[in-house]
Amino acid sequence: MFEENNNNQNGFDNGFQPLDSNGFNGENQNPKFVQGSGPNDDGAYRYSWTPNGENNDTGSNFHVNPAPKPPKKKGASRAVALVLCCALVGGGAGLGGAALYDRLGGGSSDGTTIYQNTTQGTQVNVQQADGVKEMTLEELYASYADSCVNVTCQVTVQQGWQQYTGTSSGSGFILSEDGYIVTNYHVIDGANAIKVTLNNGEEYDATLIGGEETNDVAVLKIDGISGLKPVVLGDSDSLVVGQQVSTIGNALGTLSFSQTSGHVSGVGRSVTMSDGTIINMIQTDCVINSGNSGGPLFDQYGRVVGITSAKYSNNGDTSSASIEGIGFAIPINDVIDMIQDFIQYGYVTGRPSMGITAVEVTEDYAKAFGWPSGVYVNAVNEGSCSETAGLKQGDIITKLGDTAVTTVAELNAAKNQFKAGESTTLEVYRAGETLTLNITFDEEKNNTQNSQTQQDPAPQQTTSMQDGYFDPWDYYFGH
Repeated sequence: MFEENNNNQNGFDNGFQPLDSNGFNGENQNPKFVQGSGPNDDGAYRYSWTPNGENNDTGSNFHVNPAPKPPKKKGASRAVALVLCCALVGGGAGLGGAALYDRLGGGSSDGTTIYQNTTQGTQVNVQQADGVKEMTLEELYASYADSCVNVTCQVTVQQGWQQYTGTSSGSGFILSEDGYIVTNYHVIDGANAIKVTLNNGEEYDATLIGGEETNDVAVLKIDGISGLKPVVLGDSDSLVVGQQVSTIGNALGTLSFSQTSGHVSGVGRSVTMSDGTIINMIQTDCVINSGNSGGPLFDQYGRVVGITSAKYSNNGDTSSASIEGIGFAIPINDVIDMIQDFIQYGYVTGRPSMGITAVEVTEDYAKAFGWPSGVYVNAVNEGSCSETAGLKQGDIITKLGDTAVTTVAELNAAKNQFKAGESTTLEVYRAGETLTLNITFDEEKNNTQNSQTQQDPAPQQTTSMQDGYFDPWDYYFGH
């Protein structure tokens, strides 16, 4: 099981419902991204956009560094260990030197002698990540703490006949000077209001620009601001096990802008959600606690290579995970295109949609009604590509393209092999007959909600399905 990363101050179970399409504030956004033909002077590629396609110099900018060839390191880990040991020894010496010392025999007429060890404070250089020079943890924090934010959401939860209002907390990082911010989708899921707090203590209202639940990423916007310090995005595909990484986040929702460090413990970890969705993750031994969700995972060059998202637990208790040193982050390369789409369009472009709600045919239903294994269609959206293809409520989908499907997860996986506008065939069972239908996928334009084909109860609800929308992140991570 996995632990969520937020702070529920009221202590109740946050059964949030996702924002509807009105939660977007992207209807007036028509930005255009331009990628330079080559690196800038700082070695980074620049993405910029301008509202309504205007050609001006006031657009948002964020940097993506090309993957560098890391310099060969000789004894780096030994040097780090030595520095840490020296720091501990030095601290002990300082405490010992500050102790009072009385001479034996009741002291002397000169009085008590006090010994104090005075040292100069550490000098920290503020730098810009260039993908070449490694930063110390002190330098990284001094350079990019101001690029991190606390995210606080007001939420309303229905319990029985009563409604409760509370707050949930998470983390995020600044993507552009004019206030675009990246966080996890589950941090802002169901929020009535979102506030962002900067490292200097200033608090701003934020708007949800776009979010995608399956990959747990969202983009927020602070309006009427400029001059913020954005992060530099790195290349998560170049990460290797053992590489140093660190995080800055809102630990426990109260210990804001806390830094933790560690190493990459694994790459390409496949985390399977309860609905069968598989998410690619970076595994790290950085300390990740409630409230760290949505914060940046930095490499040793100070570039953001991931979004901290989850901590492993073997007991399902989201308040106190029993396993330390197993945390997960979403690779930045997996979501950068989505982030760009959110800023430009408010949704992920090219995502296929069938426009149906469905549930798998259980073994009991198959025996009771003489149905084949497959996916039962509970509803077909009016005007959808499925309606155009001739799919009807009550049909059982047994095959999509060349892929046999028996569960909603398998149907989604088969569907996601296509792009919006592409065509394939549907094999369905209807009233004792097997039919073949031709379908051309729609584009999913409102994927702030779950972008997958949604699961609904079959005509008679089974104990294995929840009524209506199913949220795998609640099951594993909570809010």
